[in-house]
Amino acid sequence: MTFKSKMGNPDAQRLISSLPLAVVLLEPGLRIAAANPAAEQLFGQSSRRLVGRMLNDIMAFDEPRLIERIKDGEAAVSAREIDVSLAGQAVRRLDITFSPVVDTPGWQLLTLDDNSASEALGEDSGGIDAVSLRGPEILAHEIKNPLAGIRGAAQLLGRKASQKDRALTDLIAGEVDRIATLIDQMQTLSRRTTAPVGPCNLHETVRRACAVFDAADAQSRIKGPRIEEEFDPSLPLVLGNSDALVQVLINLLSNAREACTGQVAARIVVRTRFASGLQLRSMDSGEAVGLPVELRISDNGPGVPVAMREHIFEPFVTTKKSGQGLGLPLVRKLVRDMNGRITHDRDEVTGWTHFRIHLPLAEQPRRKAKQGALLA
Repeated sequence: MTFKSKMGNPDAQRLISSLPLAVVLLEPGLRIAAANPAAEQLFGQSSRRLVGRMLNDIMAFDEPRLIERIKDGEAAVSAREIDVSLAGQAVRRLDITFSPVVDTPGWQLLTLDDNSASEALGEDSGGIDAVSLRGPEILAHEIKNPLAGIRGAAQLLGRKASQKDRALTDLIAGEVDRIATLIDQMQTLSRRTTAPVGPCNLHETVRRACAVFDAADAQSRIKGPRIEEEFDPSLPLVLGNSDALVQVLINLLSNAREACTGQVAARIVVRTRFASGLQLRSMDSGEAVGLPVELRISDNGPGVPVAMREHIFEPFVTTKKSGQGLGLPLVRKLVRDMNGRITHDRDEVTGWTHFRIHLPLAEQPRRKAKQGALLA
């Protein structure tokens, strides 16, 4: 089944393909007839694999009444924040709608909106972050001045102290440095100014980050796996900031290495590709801006605990005993400053964790540019 345009209007198939909302066309009996790119990303499967399968083979609802209404086929169904089990993934909370297709008995159009992904990709105002992080911005100067004095005093005492006591002065200086670094991270998170963006060669930037990471890894006692590259050489320049991207990648690669520690046949893979269908609305012009380039950092470690997956980009949320929970919030801020978005997902079937960064092109294509197809 295809979608046809009328009277010269934009083709409906293209419009649905460009939606950031997951859309699935269902035949009578809830068999999948078509899926747009956003649905492919949500289910983690291509349209070719989805088409022809029964809906209940890839997703399940916990609410019996909802299931009965869906089977009706002629009733419009809308539900918010429903726990849905997706094949190979943890339970996710989704907003869903089932709408009967006009003049086509038994056919339905299913839409799914992932609330957690919307917060990561979407248009939230950032009010919570702004409120919670304003304090360090104001107090940082007042705190860092006495810290510098404490560190200086510890160094002076260390010069006169015995070898045994010098260990204590070194401890003081080290803790002062740690606190100062923490304050610097908080200042970066709360800073309203953003680094300038421009045309950026994504692969050169990735290799630069990997070189820095490998150099640091060589000095570390913990030896991680070799970073594997799966690059699409046809990618054009993206709009971004090379230095910020290097910082983002080093943070994500460090997390991946720690996640793989002790893992049998540990692997870290960095992949680039086109990923059509993702858009955000520009705060300046109000126009939709495509995010067609995906940079994915994957590892086969055990992954983030299920209870924490929806909160990993929030400040002070961490799974590390000695972590402050500021690394991923900083990563999200840096990516958003480049008009990009970052998401996290876990594939329980294959045992891989993925962090996906979506970036705009340096030159946005015109509206007449070819859109991703809805049908396989």
